[in-house]
Amino acid sequence: MLFVVSVTDLTTQAGWMVALAMAALVATGWRKTARATARTPRREPVVRRKWVPIGIAETTVPLYRRPNVLRRVWAVVASSGIAIIIGAVLAIIIAFGVAFAVITLTDLLKQ
Repeated sequence: MLFVVSVTDLTTQAGWMVALAMAALVATGWRKTARATARTPRREPVVRRKWVPIGIAETTVPLYRRPNVLRRVWAVVASSGIAIIIGAVLAIIIAFGVAFAVITLTDLLKQ
């Protein structure tokens, strides 16, 4: 079987893969993650240290404020840009690896 794919088709397919991967990441990000619960021991531990209270310092902190819309948009743009760059670099590396393998195997068949 012979498949001929142009560079434009390959680039378009890689772009679709990146877009679908980003959509999948966004879709999974909407769910709340499961919270880990501490395991309760079934019996008392064999070795028990002496209980010593730990001092706690109470300080006032500013209340949490949600980031403004501009900061959230900038985060989406920056993370999308990084994802596109990483996807492009990985696509190039994989393409060169596949091309090298095809050329090597073709040369071995010609011998």
